[in-house]
Amino acid sequence: MTIRSLLLVLLISLITQIAFAQSPAQETYYLLKPDRVFDGEQMHEGWQVLVHNNKIAAVGKDLKGVPASAKVIELKGKTLLPGLIEGHSHLFLHPYNETPWNDQVLKESRAERTARAVNHARATLLAGFITVRDLGTEGAAYDDVGLKQAIEKGVISGPRMIIATKAIVASGSYGPKELSYEIETPIGAAVADGEEGLIREVRTQIGKGADLIKVYADYRWGLNSEAQPTFTLDELKKIVEVANSSGRPVVAHASTPEGMRRAILAGVSTIEHGDGATPEIYRLMKKHNVALCPTLAAGDAVAQYRGWKKGTEPEPARIQEKRRSFAAALDAGVKICMGGDAGVFSHGDNAREMEMMVDYGMKPIEVLRSATAVNADAFGVANKIGRIKSGLSADLVAVDGNPLSDMSNIRNVALVMKGGKLYKE
Repeated sequence: MTIRSLLLVLLISLITQIAFAQSPAQETYYLLKPDRVFDGEQMHEGWQVLVHNNKIAAVGKDLKGVPASAKVIELKGKTLLPGLIEGHSHLFLHPYNETPWNDQVLKESRAERTARAVNHARATLLAGFITVRDLGTEGAAYDDVGLKQAIEKGVISGPRMIIATKAIVASGSYGPKELSYEIETPIGAAVADGEEGLIREVRTQIGKGADLIKVYADYRWGLNSEAQPTFTLDELKKIVEVANSSGRPVVAHASTPEGMRRAILAGVSTIEHGDGATPEIYRLMKKHNVALCPTLAAGDAVAQYRGWKKGTEPEPARIQEKRRSFAAALDAGVKICMGGDAGVFSHGDNAREMEMMVDYGMKPIEVLRSATAVNADAFGVANKIGRIKSGLSADLVAVDGNPLSDMSNIRNVALVMKGGKLYKE
């Protein structure tokens, strides 16, 4: 071959490679045709949704300009919703009636816990919960960072993750505490005290990959093991100041009125649990725009693990108090996030919280909003997910029937789409 011929071959090859590299990726369109669409705010009869690649392209009745190449998915008898958002999860935990929390932290290897978390992530996604706010690995260090990355890279299937890495606790407050006080026990969170220690811990977690900071504003460390506040108001304010300066929110585990009061005044974005809240505390939450993640399902599960036979025995005092507390939050107009504390009970059973929210007095339409648009707004991701709206990520779930007439229909998942990719059809 002459030099000229060789150069010609190389030139043609180069042109071909450039043209291939510049050619657009294969276009993918789906046209979803359910009976009804809940868009994150309202229910609409007869709406259709057009998906283009990984985004929602158009929404409404009798859509025009749908490409002939679009794959039509008929969803007769079904409701299409935004991908559901689990507001309080622990993918590195599994139900306490299988293995107590202490034993999970002390006796299960991190390799085992990660293997379980992979299964939990898949079960959560297939149940229609396409995003989770995972609030602490409970002794599994920063392994939620690796789990999140593995999902984003497509190594495993799972939901989008908003992660806290390690929760922050005060010295002496957290567990496990089952061993002798003379033995240094591994703790299921990060211990930090005082402004200097808290600043260092918050910045460390941010550097490791935390999307938010979780703090235990109170814990069961008072006399007779009752819950009492852990951090001072000034300490909590410093945590919020440092986290917020990086654009990250702080969420607070709190169940006592004083723990909640301090956390609210410090500037946290959500209160987790809130069991002992008073009407005054709820008014303070409303004033400062702090949302409540009530975790009804966790308390219900723990009560059953302790022997309560739900449905055949009267509700324990703690369950009755939780009902009253939740009703007071609704009366006060507090923003309610949907989050069940999955991990205390089985991952994939996340709908349990939504069913209980209805049972405890919340309107079904408000429960659907809570699990979609409200959570997206509260968690700072409304520009990407939480609604069925043109330009947002194509995170969609279809269920048989209408959840507004029976919330248990949310369990009848017929389709799961995350970022335009079908995981269940």
